[in-house]
Amino acid sequence: MRRLRRRRIQPILREHALGKDDLVVPLFVDECADTPVPIESMPGQFRYPVSSIAGVARRLRQKGLTALLLFGIPATKDSRASGAYAENGVVQRAIREVRNAVPEMVICTDVCACEYTDHGHCGIVGETSEGPDLLNDPSLSLMQRIAVSHADAGADIVAPSSMLDGVVGAIRTGLDQEGHHSVLIMSYSTKFASAFYGPFREAAGSGYSFGDRTTYQIQPGNAREAFRESELDAEEGADILMVKPAGLYLDILADIRSIGLPVAAYQVSGEYACLKAAGARGWIDERKAVMESLVCIKRAGADLIISYFAEDAAGWLDEEQ
Repeated sequence: MRRLRRRRIQPILREHALGKDDLVVPLFVDECADTPVPIESMPGQFRYPVSSIAGVARRLRQKGLTALLLFGIPATKDSRASGAYAENGVVQRAIREVRNAVPEMVICTDVCACEYTDHGHCGIVGETSEGPDLLNDPSLSLMQRIAVSHADAGADIVAPSSMLDGVVGAIRTGLDQEGHHSVLIMSYSTKFASAFYGPFREAAGSGYSFGDRTTYQIQPGNAREAFRESELDAEEGADILMVKPAGLYLDILADIRSIGLPVAAYQVSGEYACLKAAGARGWIDERKAVMESLVCIKRAGADLIISYFAEDAAGWLDEEQ
């Protein structure tokens, strides 16, 4: 009898439960697309035209989701990522479309340059003693300029993802100088040099033409470094810290929670692709595996979960009511 009673009251005994407000929906906006373009390595995900992004935002809001994270794919690229801060750039136009269509939607934007540079790195590249590499300090002004352009267009939260030293402080200074004191910074403060980003690079067209990103992302085995990076971003004025990827780094997420700021976790494209592939082959129950993964990310300490499963999860949560 005791076991039967536990089963009946199990829902109210849950220590952690997932809610729609926990979820942020990442979306790709493609300046060259006329219709939604399926992303082969991420079944169920699309590169959306600017003209359709308002409709997507309305659909997501009707399902109870409250926040988006926008990534742009520009029509042209150059060595200085000029499309990333253009007044009528792809993300800037998408922000205005969403803001006009769904004023209450929280709009977050990725602040980086890898989608906009012809070399695919996250800032300004130049010669170093070891060959061509990302130049940290010249790239800070670029990130500052991108963030301000997103705030000018109406973004609520800007999310620098380049892992540059000093990027949060530079962006906070730039935003404040332009009067955007209320725009928050969600820093990709603990971003690992992960093998799980591959599908994203196809989706966003952000593969690099030489080298890799290990000089400005964290090695997977470096827990203490990961914590220090988030501490530094907190000191520079970050409002939200982020751990990326999520699933393999829940120990890091739990540690960073102790800093005292809200924490976001990014369930990245490779995590999504693996779950989708196994589910499609019948090796796992996709719905159960996804919901388990999301609630475990929350259990580890995430206040926000950025996930390509967000829309599906919202529907599954409705079915559980």
